[in-house]
Amino acid sequence: MNVQDQYKIPVGISLCDFEAKLGIADVFSVFMDAAAIHAQKLGVGAKAMLDRGLFWLTVKTKVRILERPRLMEEVTVRTRPIVPDKVRSVREYRLERDGALLIQGKTEWAVLEVASGRIHPMADVFPEGLELAPAADFDAPFVRIDPDFSGAEELGTYRVRSTDVDLGGHMNNAAYLRAVLGLLDTAALKTFPQREIDVLFRAPCFEGEELKVLSRTGETGRDLAVLRPDGKPAVLLRAAL
Repeated sequence: MNVQDQYKIPVGISLCDFEAKLGIADVFSVFMDAAAIHAQKLGVGAKAMLDRGLFWLTVKTKVRILERPRLMEEVTVRTRPIVPDKVRSVREYRLERDGALLIQGKTEWAVLEVASGRIHPMADVFPEGLELAPAADFDAPFVRIDPDFSGAEELGTYRVRSTDVDLGGHMNNAAYLRAVLGLLDTAALKTFPQREIDVLFRAPCFEGEELKVLSRTGETGRDLAVLRPDGKPAVLLRAAL
């Protein structure tokens, strides 16, 4: 069983932004799809996990963008899971054009027990005998983001739509970034830092909830917070300068 999966995709128009390049939020969607496709092949896809009363939970994601491919370019998507610790599993991704690295990323996952709401140990999640990669090639650490956004600028609000909700009943991970970037106009998006983006998932949001998006700029980059109706952070994001 192959611990690395790879396949080619065209950068279709549905994945492109106003610059006719792979959109920033779409980068995260492509990698999320890659994780789902490979997990299915490994026997730990969404349905197989739900049959066991388990659910994959995204904890944090980091993406480094060297170059965003343009409309209708063909790119190769690569992904592989890394040897997990007791309760967390990391999966890494690469987007390449003719062997040249364009974008790399990694996601830290946990497994939730649906009935109890507890975190499930990773020891029995992957098939027995599967030789996982010992470490990620993308070794840049996930960032820490101060959740106190007191005094930060309010970018706007966003109401969770039915089209944002996934099979788990909560707002899809990629939908958060799309919602945040959608509060910026095209002029602001042209200057939005995109070299390295970290997204930390703190709490779920649900259909109909109105979320508040706050922004602050520091020495290392631009931080954004998506706040739940109770004022607690659902998602924290850093776009490095």
